[in-house]
Parts: sequence; structure tokens; C-alpha cells
Amino acid sequence: MGPAELLVLTFPQETITVEAATALAKLRTAGDIRVIDSLVVTRHADGEATYGEFADFEHLKGVVGIGGQGLPLIGPEDAQEAAELLRPGTVAVIVLIEHVWAEDAARALYEVGGRIASGVRIPPENIEEAVRAAEARGASGE
Repeated sequence: MGPAELLVLTFPQETITVEAATALAKLRTAGDIRVIDSLVVTRHADGEATYGEFADFEHLKGVVGIGGQGLPLIGPEDAQEAAELLRPGTVAVIVLIEHVWAEDAARALYEVGGRIASGVRIPPENIEEAVRAAEARGASGE
């Protein structure tokens, strides 16, 4: 198995749109990752938080390929943590993915006694900001 990662994807509306669900389904069918489990967390306008599976949303029934492998690995504690990130009237998808593209590397490491011990997700905006800062330093001759 390749390295796994738990992501919290947030959206600015109170429900997952069909377009957002379709984009998530494309991740699953691209082959680079495997969706192991997922959960939708909603922070309602009144501040109450609820969670459920994709199958619980009637308007998403026709979207093929969303959800996970049927393994209930994301639980209420994860939903509670994700809900704390949300403003009222917004929604998140918690998704546990396996990086299938890295499976061969993980296996090779394991065979020689190594393992992937940790990883850190760096948001793209942070990288873009660091690149701009480095470019600015280079332009100023530092």
C-alpha cells in the first residue's frame, strides 16, 4: 500500500454541489489515488454541525464514483474536528486517500527496512508565496 493521507476539502456553500462531487469522483478514477473513505460535514447557518456519507444526499445519487471503498475509517471525532474549521453555511468533505502512485516506492523502501514515517501537506498558496518571496530576493540581488 502507498502512503495514505486524510484531507479536509472545504466549500463555500452549505451543501456539496453535483459539480464538486463530480470533480471528486474524477480524482478516484484518475488512478493516481485511491479513495479509501470519505465523509461530508456540514456547518449549518444556525451553527449546528452534521455529517453523512455521500449516499445520504439525494441530489448526488447519480454521481458515479464518489464515496469510498466501504471501509468506515473516518468517524465522528474526525467530523467534529472538521466542523471546527467551518464557518456557518459551509460544507467540507473529509477524504482518506492512498497515494497509489507512490506504492512502488513504499514497497521498495519496505524491502530494505525503510518506511515512509511522516509527510506534511503544504497548501499550494504557501508554495506560491514562498516562490514569490524567493523571486523577489533574487531580483533584489540578495
